[in-house]
Amino acid sequence: MNATYTHGHHKSVLSAHQWRTVENSAAYLIEHLRPGLSVLDVGCGPGTITAGLAERVAPGRVVAADSAATVLDEARKNTAALDNVEFAVADVHALDYPDDTFDVVHAHQVLQHITDPIQALREMRRVTRPGGIVAAREADFGTMIWYPNPPGMDSWLPIYYEVARGNGGEPDAGRRLVSWARAAGFTDVTASAAAWCYATPEEREWWSESWGGRLIRSSVADHAVAGGHATRAELQRVYEGWKAWAAAEDGWYSVTHGEIICRA
Repeated sequence: MNATYTHGHHKSVLSAHQWRTVENSAAYLIEHLRPGLSVLDVGCGPGTITAGLAERVAPGRVVAADSAATVLDEARKNTAALDNVEFAVADVHALDYPDDTFDVVHAHQVLQHITDPIQALREMRRVTRPGGIVAAREADFGTMIWYPNPPGMDSWLPIYYEVARGNGGEPDAGRRLVSWARAAGFTDVTASAAAWCYATPEEREWWSESWGGRLIRSSVADHAVAGGHATRAELQRVYEGWKAWAAAEDGWYSVTHGEIICRA
């Protein structure tokens, strides 16, 4: 049931994933964390959010789970100072845990990449204890806005939509979270939203290499070409657009995320 993970784990992708923390990517969940809780972090990636979760619930158990065994090596490095983190290869559509195992089940930027987010949320709910929390946060690519808009930047989002949806994902996941949660059977759902913004020269350079770089070096580029969505030359033009945006002194970029706290 898994969709192809469009982004892969090229360093241009991991640089963005490793930037993420509880503070900048899961602040909506902080008030629900306390020492002693057990947590399943689904799609943990390199584990930088996992580390923050583990610090807040210690000595509670935290399981860092991802569908890619290779990225768990990065998660082990980033949580090496903690003694309450375990690791598992897992498919969120069919989690290998008994019912009512965890107090909190968390997913960040996972549901947009999979074939059946409703089934994933059902599974997350199944392994959550009654009264516990299922938390999810997803970017909404339709809310990505930037200034200025040099040649090339106008093409990257249409290309990405075709690639991601061709691989079974949904880039506009943020706006669909409440709908998916209710379809999964949740009746107690609290929704919120938050944004990332990149505007300093350092942020623009890093973000342009992360996203522009994906379009010429990562799995995103490979899928775009293999699927007939773009040529290498077109992707190079997009990359050059990203770099022109980063070089603009008045460059600005923002993306909104949908967030849900669901009571099991």
